[in-house]
Amino acid sequence: MVLIVQKYGGTSVGTVERIEAVAEKVVAVRKQGHDVVVVVSAMSGETNRLIKLAKDIDDSPDPRELDAIMSTGEQVTIGLLCIALIKRGCPARSYTGAQVAILTDSAFNKARILEINDLPMRRDLNEGKVIVVAGFQGVDKAGNITTLGRGGSDTTAVALAAALKADECQIYTDVDGVYTTDPRVEPKARRLDKISFEEMLEMASLGSKVLQIRSVEFASKYNVPLRVLSSFEEGTGTLIAPEDETMEQALISGIAFSRDEAKLTVLGVPDKPGIAYKILEPISEANVEVDMIIQNIGGDGKSTDFTFTVHRNDFKKALLILQDTAQVLGAKEVRGDESIAKISLVGVGMRSHAGIASKMFGALAQEGINLLMISTSEIKISVVVDEKYLELGVRVLHNAFELDKNN
Repeated sequence: MVLIVQKYGGTSVGTVERIEAVAEKVVAVRKQGHDVVVVVSAMSGETNRLIKLAKDIDDSPDPRELDAIMSTGEQVTIGLLCIALIKRGCPARSYTGAQVAILTDSAFNKARILEINDLPMRRDLNEGKVIVVAGFQGVDKAGNITTLGRGGSDTTAVALAAALKADECQIYTDVDGVYTTDPRVEPKARRLDKISFEEMLEMASLGSKVLQIRSVEFASKYNVPLRVLSSFEEGTGTLIAPEDETMEQALISGIAFSRDEAKLTVLGVPDKPGIAYKILEPISEANVEVDMIIQNIGGDGKSTDFTFTVHRNDFKKALLILQDTAQVLGAKEVRGDESIAKISLVGVGMRSHAGIASKMFGALAQEGINLLMISTSEIKISVVVDEKYLELGVRVLHNAFELDKNN
């Protein structure tokens, strides 16, 4: 018998009518003879409402108590879905994260899963019940309720699929799969039938919002096939699975992009060993994540210019730190730029094909798009451009690599 784990996000369970529609989907899968475990989020907007209640009392609410509040949203959804299933003659049982138990560390608001007790769920599955689990939450060793951070329900679903050795984990959302790029930017974007874990990890880390990156990491580690499907229309969605020979035929799988970038440059730093460490250590200690880095030798041969990017939310904090560091190091000047964006080509086919970078740079140059920074890896090429060129750049590259066509 096939075991399927299904996850439904907030928009999929946003109203009682939608919860009833989810129940119909689950019943249909059961009628095919499959076992089903369902993971649900809170109804759309509910988690934000709960956070606001807490912040109406205190702008910085106690993290433990905030988790106790936030976890109630999913608890409502599991109860409602089970009622809808039972009404349809389908035996069902709800579980909170603590009841499973999904054991996590004690990092409130951003806990990580340590282990899962799958025995109670297996007993209920053997009795023919559908299991409905509250996503986004767990419990630590002290019995405290914890939450997994934004998008944590995806992680819950994949973790349960791994623990139960499910045949497939299906993520139902408001899009019908993974696209070659965002269709709102490039209307000719095409839905992918398949993409590898490695490519999806890159896409997620580079700005694609379809799946939470931790869930893809979990799926890759435990070899859990993921499928992204629409809650609102029928279709086969996109399968995310280990790389195989058919995947290697695709030169480029997709284009990811991020508008949330900022660039910092320190000019005229003495060119000597350890200078990069001295620049970046204070940034790291402030818990600011650095992405792309470029270091150039100055014209005098004795100094260097050092440039790196950070998330735009961290720009002002990083700029203040860098200005202090520059004074200590005797640098000439610090410059910052918040009007940049990152565009990335992703594809396992890059490994065996030369000339991808030159084709990319040539296509952008023809449109007068200047490259401010470049970063490459085995399966991706990222460039930083002025933000005003982001959408044009995405469309130009989508056309240049013919991503609207099946390879």
